[in-house]
Amino acid sequence: MKALPVPGIAGAFLFEPSPHADERGFFCRTFDRDVVRSVGIDPDAFVQDSVSRSRKGVVRGMHVRSGAGEAKLVRCSYGAILDVVVDLRPGSPTYGRTETFDLDAERQVTLYVPAGCAHGFQALTEPADVSYRIDRAHDPAEDVAIAFDDPDLAIPWPLPVTLVSARDRSALSLTDAKRRLT
Repeated sequence: MKALPVPGIAGAFLFEPSPHADERGFFCRTFDRDVVRSVGIDPDAFVQDSVSRSRKGVVRGMHVRSGAGEAKLVRCSYGAILDVVVDLRPGSPTYGRTETFDLDAERQVTLYVPAGCAHGFQALTEPADVSYRIDRAHDPAEDVAIAFDDPDLAIPWPLPVTLVSARDRSALSLTDAKRRLT
């Protein structure tokens, strides 16, 4: 497994595994504490693992947490997604930038999203399973949702958006979310 820095989002990394494939399928390591530690991330900081399953076209996000924020490792364990990260950390050299990533079950690449960055994705397959490893226990009072279709973000969702949650339908504008985060 190797760690690749993401130039567009300071502190973000892609962890690229080396799957071992044969006629049965494949096996690959999806987390390696020594590789994670080698780029300055505390592997013992992660306190929760979660998984979501989404239908093709579903958008989840854009989500960020107020307060200390939340760092996460994100991997598409089944299917494929377009993953999106927006840097909302005021002191960051990449503040305001948006980056997109193609994550899929074939490659099993894991994306590290630093605390203070908004995160979301669109399912490109039927279904798409996304696995998360999160560094803080969930506190709903800190949840901030930003409109996935906010014109200031101009996220290039590749498919028509088929479904979003009620929370995401009533999400804040990017401008209002920035105010709430400061």
